[in-house]
Amino acid sequence: MCDTFVALPSATADGSIIFGKNSDREPNEAQALEFHPGKTYPPGTTVSCTYIEIPQITETLPVLISRPFWMWGAEMGANSNGVVIGNEAVWTRMPLDRKGGLTGMDLLRLALERSDDAPAAVEWITRLLADHGQGGICGYQDKRMAYHNSFLIADPGTAWVLETAGPVWAARELKTYHAISNGLTIGAEFDRSHPNLVTTARERGWLKKGATFNFAACYSDWFFTTFSVCRRRQSRAAELLEKQAGCLDLADAFDILRDHGETPYQPSSHFLGNRICAHAANPLARNATQTTGSLVAELTPVSQTYWATGTAAPCTSVFKPIRINWQTLPDLGPAPGPTFDRSNLWWHHEELHRALLADFTAGHSRILQARQALEAGWMERAARMAPDDFFDLTRAAFKQTFAALPDWIEQVKSVNSGNIPEWLYGKYWTKQNRAAQIPN
Repeated sequence: MCDTFVALPSATADGSIIFGKNSDREPNEAQALEFHPGKTYPPGTTVSCTYIEIPQITETLPVLISRPFWMWGAEMGANSNGVVIGNEAVWTRMPLDRKGGLTGMDLLRLALERSDDAPAAVEWITRLLADHGQGGICGYQDKRMAYHNSFLIADPGTAWVLETAGPVWAARELKTYHAISNGLTIGAEFDRSHPNLVTTARERGWLKKGATFNFAACYSDWFFTTFSVCRRRQSRAAELLEKQAGCLDLADAFDILRDHGETPYQPSSHFLGNRICAHAANPLARNATQTTGSLVAELTPVSQTYWATGTAAPCTSVFKPIRINWQTLPDLGPAPGPTFDRSNLWWHHEELHRALLADFTAGHSRILQARQALEAGWMERAARMAPDDFFDLTRAAFKQTFAALPDWIEQVKSVNSGNIPEWLYGKYWTKQNRAAQIPN
């Protein structure tokens, strides 16, 4: 489960486009923050995606991506032209292909590598969908997890929402702001669509004679869309965007991705995954609901700055500034894998996150001011940093994060007994920690 939003110039304080996404997956599904330079390829080259190989283009663009460690595709990312994309799992009435095809994450990464702007990304995703289809198992340990995809796509001048149901799709250009979650949001109004979008719905009996076509109403799978509680998360994001409309800034974007909907918050207090900042809690309704990575983009025609956690649980993480340049990311340690490794940023941060689970309110209060101070300092420096010097800020931000973690972990451990509340919740996290080989 995921949540993604975008605010266009009329909705932001400085006239930029601000984009944000939380990637929600299984709690031990470490996510790699990576930069891949652009490359040239000879004719006839193929690219191996998560499940299938497809023809490669002759030249790819440099991309910054956040990728679950076991797959080729990415949950979110940006390219050197300032195109940024986030995808969402959606459940529709169209059949699922569990055996092959491109995953939504593959489609996202391929579009980033190939697109000069947001409309081109819409064109690439729909072309790849037509040529290769979407499919494959998308879960890490859950080998039944399969879904269709929606995408929020932005560049420094425009933003689009693209939603799919098997091979068919609809896309709409956005004007002010928009939020998507794990359900279709396009209704009767859209700007582009698959040529058979309406006829397919009519032939399958989902569009009654004389009725006005509505994409979400015709194609949504009621059960899985309802069970994902996506409407509550999407409406909460829209509420927060509306509240800041005309004055939304970076700090507000961070707050949206950190939103729990209530204060004080305890991750053990609810059964369903109905919070934007998502914490896993049980194997039934909140297993694939851990926010394992977060990204905010601030886009203008002059500059594009990306703020990534590179870690899970944005409420416990710091957003670090990045620009795609000849130097983009510093050394983040070895690539994350399925088990704990303190030398890797993602897993090192999990020591902090999972220590907080024992007494979230008390532990969070111990690190909140330090986290806010780091981000405030980086935002102030980013606003005046010369482009050629920006990597110095990025490197310093990641170094400061690594340096702060041991102290934050000790502070959190000092205010709790180590006993995770709620029997089912505690049993769930004990099992996850054991599987990941995380120290007590």
